[in-house]
Amino acid sequence: MVSNNNTCGSKLLLALPDDIFAVVTRSLTPKDVFNLSICCRSLYTLASSDKVWLTQCELFGVIPHRDLIEWRKGVNSYKSLCRFLINVQPIIGIWVHQNPELGNVVYVMPGFISVVGCRIIPQELGPLGIEEGPILWSPVFEIIGDVDGSSVFLLHGRERENNYIYPGSMKTVNRNCNVLLLEVEPRQQKNGGKLVHSKSFAGNSVDKDFSRKICPSERGISKSQRCHGQKPSVPFSKLAFGDRRKLIEIVTSQIRVQVPQSADGFSFPCSETEDLSKLSERRSRVMQMYRDNGLTTDPTQSDLGEIRKFLESTGSSRSQFHEDVYWVQSSKKKSIVGYFCDSFKHMIGKSTSVNGSHENSKNSPNNKYAQFQEFLRSGETIGLTLHASTARLSSYRAWPNMHDSRFALYKLPKHEPVSGQEHAGLWGGTFGWPPGRPSADKPGKALFFLLLSYEESQGQRSLIGTKILEGTHYVLHPNGSAMFIVNIDEPSVEPFPWDNDGESNVLDLKETFSGEGIANGYGFRYPGSKPGSLFVFEDGMLVFMWKESRAVLTLQRVNLQDLLKKGERVPPLPPIANFSYLTKSYSNVYAGFSNAPNHASSPRGFFEEGARENGVEETRGVVASRKSVSGIRIRRV
Repeated sequence: MVSNNNTCGSKLLLALPDDIFAVVTRSLTPKDVFNLSICCRSLYTLASSDKVWLTQCELFGVIPHRDLIEWRKGVNSYKSLCRFLINVQPIIGIWVHQNPELGNVVYVMPGFISVVGCRIIPQELGPLGIEEGPILWSPVFEIIGDVDGSSVFLLHGRERENNYIYPGSMKTVNRNCNVLLLEVEPRQQKNGGKLVHSKSFAGNSVDKDFSRKICPSERGISKSQRCHGQKPSVPFSKLAFGDRRKLIEIVTSQIRVQVPQSADGFSFPCSETEDLSKLSERRSRVMQMYRDNGLTTDPTQSDLGEIRKFLESTGSSRSQFHEDVYWVQSSKKKSIVGYFCDSFKHMIGKSTSVNGSHENSKNSPNNKYAQFQEFLRSGETIGLTLHASTARLSSYRAWPNMHDSRFALYKLPKHEPVSGQEHAGLWGGTFGWPPGRPSADKPGKALFFLLLSYEESQGQRSLIGTKILEGTHYVLHPNGSAMFIVNIDEPSVEPFPWDNDGESNVLDLKETFSGEGIANGYGFRYPGSKPGSLFVFEDGMLVFMWKESRAVLTLQRVNLQDLLKKGERVPPLPPIANFSYLTKSYSNVYAGFSNAPNHASSPRGFFEEGARENGVEETRGVVASRKSVSGIRIRRV
């Protein structure tokens, strides 16, 4: 570090007016501005000014200038605000999961000194159409900025007719993150953090001998490591699915905080002219709840001797074991004893599976248990964590291939319309004509969201319409289905059968392309296709029409942020399922939360009508195997 202004060349910069210096720093990154500030004391003062960091905040493009001024009132400085924006900007966008098949779409958007994850509920189109009709959504999580720019993670959930928040922490966000993981993280005890203690059941000195008997946890750890207190780090993702699920269940059951009505409102502005004071008050209440309830040490503890007695009382009977687990989960000690019972299950049987897949099947139960103990030993407490990471993901037609036993959401690439790819981006639509609105004979039309993207293969350029959300009662097409694929280098000669849009507005056709649309084929998971055409109109509307059935899918470009601001908030799911619904279902698991009057009275009739309207026939093998599981009707393939 050089302190002489003449030597370090800062004299010229210091002579610039503040406004000019702020303009100069527009070409710098926040990291560059920080490095500049540590060159000398004079540059530190100049580079730490609010004008410089306001410019950096504007460059992120997360919110407009007028909102930045309002957000500044809730933080220490624009530098603190920039710290928060750096952390959350990569998370903004569309996130999805494969299950349920009707759609698991979570859109992360700016709130008030926060970003908010909102689940789009599969639904039918309202009487006012896509633009004006209230779209149904439910809160999934919030990431709120504290006064110093640090991030607070809050998971939303609903249990026993009450809304709760589940406070947690955030790991460092990768700038190119494409996977959002809900995890449990071991931590060292400190002042603050309502976290479930793991010290007492990971390495209690009284029961160390017993711990070694039931778990060869010291295997692979050198004597020097043990002497110096070094603890092996086992990633949460390496645990068996049953262990991961149970750990999250334990933590959420201990840290939940019931949301009072005063703090249970909208977490983002619903109009451009809205008074932000109410949002500011809500944020203050939520942050106070977090400090009062989320950052106090939970006194719940239990020693291994107590766990040993319980395990010995269960014996080896699986039926008795399940009864005991149920009893323990109803007791005050469920956070610790209940989990060990579930862990003991791995020693007497197979690990829990999801959708029929067994994870870590090559490992023995003892190894799984040892790994679990090592995970707990790496910290004194455990807590909920949001982990935005980057993974190598393969994809098929713009849809990522997902792991079926991760509590995760996967980010869809952001496709911006550019020259030669004018139709890229998010579109919403329905089947039938006239477009965008229900008709008298068909009052309920399923709302579809499609992500349009371009792909080039063997010299042929294609436009692909990938379904990310479907609003039927029973799913017609799997998540990630290509609803249509057209060759943008091959014009279509197919005529459009209507000359107006149903409201006497003349249609001005711009261009047409030949392609293929989804149809019944090899089964639900591998549908076939039939020829059709994509019609592009001057007003921006797209229509794909199947040549044989004359069924049409009408699309218009949508802005999810604007739709959500006009939308209707409905209660969330229970916390873990609310983050990512891992159970495969082919029916609308969210339908029970909707009180909209425009839902079809007969789900079966709606399904058949939609299938005919879409030009798609039901596959007999799919329909024949419907089964009711836990009150949810699903179809197994």
